[in-house]
Parts: sequence; C-alpha cells; structure tokens
Amino acid sequence: MPRRQGSTLLIALLVGTAALAALVAFTGSLLFTEPRARTVAASGPQGVARTPAAPAHSTGLWLATWAAAPVRGETDPEQATDPHLRTIRNVVHTSIGGDAARITLSNLFGTHPLLIDRVTVSGLPVTFRGAPSVTVAVGGRIVSDPVVVPVAADADLVVALRTPTARGPVTVHPNSHQTSSTEAPQGTRDTMDWRYLTAVDVRGGKAAGTLVAFGDSLTDGSGSTTDANSRWPDVLADRLAGRYAVVNQGIAGNRLLRDGTGPRALDRFERDVLAVTGAKTVVIALGINDVQAFPQEMDPVRITDALRTLTERAHTRGLRVIGATLMPYEGHRNWTPARNAVRTRVNEAIRAGGVFDEVLDFDRAARDPLRPDRLLPGYDVGDHLHLNDAGYQRLGTLADVAGLLRTRPASDAL
Repeated sequence: MPRRQGSTLLIALLVGTAALAALVAFTGSLLFTEPRARTVAASGPQGVARTPAAPAHSTGLWLATWAAAPVRGETDPEQATDPHLRTIRNVVHTSIGGDAARITLSNLFGTHPLLIDRVTVSGLPVTFRGAPSVTVAVGGRIVSDPVVVPVAADADLVVALRTPTARGPVTVHPNSHQTSSTEAPQGTRDTMDWRYLTAVDVRGGKAAGTLVAFGDSLTDGSGSTTDANSRWPDVLADRLAGRYAVVNQGIAGNRLLRDGTGPRALDRFERDVLAVTGAKTVVIALGINDVQAFPQEMDPVRITDALRTLTERAHTRGLRVIGATLMPYEGHRNWTPARNAVRTRVNEAIRAGGVFDEVLDFDRAARDPLRPDRLLPGYDVGDHLHLNDAGYQRLGTLADVAGLLRTRPASDAL
C-alpha cells in the first residue's frame, strides 16, 4: 500500500475512534441524568428550605402523589431518657400511582444531624446516592434515589424509617388524621404525626400534573374522621381518579400575614407549593385565621393583597391559581360582628375578580341559607368553625374536574 494511502487510512481510523468515544461518553451521560439526592440547608424565615432536587416542572417523568408540610419540632419524653434505635412507620394515602417512587426527608426543625440507617417503601429498601443510610443536616432535607416499586392510586403506602439515635427534635406534621406508628425498645405505639417524611413522588403514571391544596386546618382536615381520608383534597383526588395528582399542604392554624403554627403562608409558599414536583395548579384556601385568631387582622385589604401576591408568585412559575372564599364561623368563641365584616369584605373582593384566576365559593357552599354567617348545621363538626366529613365532601365537589384535566400533560413539561 502506498505510504500516502496508508497515512490517510490511519488518520481516518483515528478520527473514527475519537468520534465513537465521544458518542459513547455522550450516551453515558444521558443514562445518568437522574437527579441526585442532596441535602439542602435551611434558609429564610422560620428555616424555610430552598427548592429541593426536583422542583416543579423540572421533569415530565415525576409527580408528587402525597406531601405534608413540616410544622414544628417535637421531642418525645422517651427520647430524653432513651435515645436508642426506633422505627417510624409513616402511613400516607396516595392520590396517583406509578411504577417507581422516591421520598423526601426533612430535618428542618432538628438541632442535631439526623442519621437514618434504613428506609423502606412498601417493604423495599430505599437508597440515597446508592447508600442504604443517610445523614440529613440540621435544617436540611434530602431526596432519595428512585426505588422500583408499584404504587397504587388512592391507597395507603407505608414509608418506614429507622433511626439508631433519636435525639430529636423530630420534624413533624402533627394532627395528620392518619394513624402511623413508632416502635422502640419500650414497645410500639400509635401516633397522629407524620415524622421526617414530607413528600412521596411517583414515576410512570398517566396523570396530567399535580394540584397543591394550600391552606389551614380546613384544608388539613380538622374535624374529619381519622383514617377515612375524607378531607376535601381527598374527595377531589377521588373525583380525579388518578388522572391528576392532589397533595395536601394544609397546616392547622396557619395564617397569611403572621407566623404562628408554621411559618406564615407568604414565607412557606416557595417550599410548600412552588417546589412540589409537577405542580401545575394551586388551590389557596387561607385567611380565616388572620380574621379570627389573635391578634386579628382588621384590614381586609392587607389580606386580599397577600392573596394576590401569592397568585402573582404562582404565575411566575406558570401555575394556575384557584382561590377559595372564607367560610362563616358565627357561634365560634372568636366571632364578632366587626371580624365578620372583615371576612365579608375579603369575600367580596375575591368574587369581584382580580385576586385569583378562578374561585371556589366555599362560603356559599357551606353556609346556612337561613343564617348565612353560620355554617350549615349538617356540616358543622360542633365548634362552628371546622367541618365534619359531610362538609368536606361538599367542598371537594366544587372544583371543575373537566377544567383541571384540560391542563397540558405532564410529559410536555419543560
């Protein structure tokens, strides 16, 4: 073979080999683009954490099927004297299903790094960056690796965590209306708290997106039957039948303008709405605690301005915003005519438009037509502020399911 032809062939082979290596490297990078779990340090008011590893619209593959806002830190009396190995079994109720899951753990209110040496979802082990154990920094949270496990829609799911040392405080969502349990050397006991667990995402379902119910005790389900999953977001999820995810980010006692039970809504909106995986719609049902709880807000404009601010922040992320009117509460110990007038003026502004994209009129749906400043007796749990299962059933029927399902499918998300 002539030298020039040999040199030409050698050069061609070298170029081809380099191109093939580049193609293999690029293909390999595609195979490992799954977001890695990471610890996120707390920042902002009340230790509100930054956006986690899977923010809203980051991928069309994952959607939140369940979530619960962290509220406070609690220390069990047993932990003070015996901080030894214990297992926490969080029972949560899904809204949509999928073929894989990942979870978010929070140590937002902890004062020590949180070591968890075993996590399972439906009995299958969960890893964090390939390891079976994880340490979550003080004030931080972490997202697990995916675990291939079938997750059914509208079903109870058990996420079990084991802590070798349980010094606390434990980051909890209290008053869950769901029976979970803890197991320690002293024995097993039931709890109404969700501990450390703040989200479950699923992959592979056919849902169009995630709806976030953002509210107070009336969203969290105060007055509903334990383990019945009868909160109004549960009712809405049942109506959507797995075609749209619904997560409940209600906190009993939460307010728009002041910290109290949990950080105020203006400060937790990023964490509890905008950072929810696959969020496309938010229902905002807040303001009644600003009106009735001490110290009361007597300027309705401040309340409606705060609600409008939340809407504007949601719009910057492309979310549709549905807002609820404030329900009546005459007969409750905090009711006065002056406070009721504030509630009425807030509702007038909401109905007039310009606060939300759409309105759910919780007030008209739940009030007694003969005494419109009171709840309908058949919906009143007894304190004239919160609802029973029948009342929450009514609220859950108000949203336009067909309209929600016209939302752009999650697989088209950027």
